[in-house]
Amino acid sequence: MRRFNVIMTSPRLAAPAVAILEAAGCDIHYMEPYPSAAEVAALSGRVQADAILSRQGPVMAAAMDASPRLRIVARHGVGVDDVDIPAAIARGILVTRAPGSNTTAVAEHTIALILALAKDLRPLATSIGGGAWRGAATKVRDIAGLRLGLLGYGAIGRAVAAFAAPFGMVISAYSPSASDAAFPPVRRAATLLDLCAGSDVLSVHCPYAPATRHIVNAAALAAMPRGGYVINTARGGIVDEDALAASLDSGHTAGAGLDVFEDEPPRPDHPLRNHPRVLPTPHVSGVTDGSLVNMGVMAAECIAAALTGGTVPPERIVHG
Repeated sequence: MRRFNVIMTSPRLAAPAVAILEAAGCDIHYMEPYPSAAEVAALSGRVQADAILSRQGPVMAAAMDASPRLRIVARHGVGVDDVDIPAAIARGILVTRAPGSNTTAVAEHTIALILALAKDLRPLATSIGGGAWRGAATKVRDIAGLRLGLLGYGAIGRAVAAFAAPFGMVISAYSPSASDAAFPPVRRAATLLDLCAGSDVLSVHCPYAPATRHIVNAAALAAMPRGGYVINTARGGIVDEDALAASLDSGHTAGAGLDVFEDEPPRPDHPLRNHPRVLPTPHVSGVTDGSLVNMGVMAAECIAAALTGGTVPPERIVHG
């Protein structure tokens, strides 16, 4: 029986996912973290890939053309912005994702960033480490009563709302695609600016697409009350980073919790990487033990099914 070649665009894959691929007759070719599109294409051509399990590297048309045997690109996660979907569709290559695989983990990370910013944890810890102590002006904010605005109200947005409600946060959401039935008891904002105007915390949970690129821009930030926070655990390109830096520098935005950047990893001199009002994390909100297993297994199941004549779960198929 012919062996299948599967490219993994990162150095590791959860053991249960490896077992699924090996049982299907697959050889796995790992890559270093964050390979370029050219590097993915080069490896695709060199091994004549039957499948690409996309985690940390972009899969563009060149990678698809490099191997006529390529039948599926399976995302190790939910977002598919690292895959050239139109190119895949034009070539008859299946693209899948792993919906729900990291929902709880990302929601937990979102709440952790909100709490850390409101309680000023990073600056206070740095101050104490430097030998200082509490001063007359030192204070932290109440979480109860803070108005939380969710940009996007899919599975992750709803999970964040469920976690935030017991803290006493007042929750609104903006999502043009969600049905009215999805919202109660969360208030449905009529527009993004309406959401921003009523939010002390704006948390981003929508997909990245041309329509959402830099949707959190200078106007959106200005619409928020002074002293608000911005949380992004979705995709970096949704937030206009220059506008956010300017708003932070002016003091209008009090802080930002960023798990994602428009270019990853961000350059060493990126203005938000070392900003005193920013709490950055390295795109790890969905990287928990449980989520890694979930994402890997769901992607491996899709690859095994596609290569061996099985049925790929329809809810995992990306149709463009």
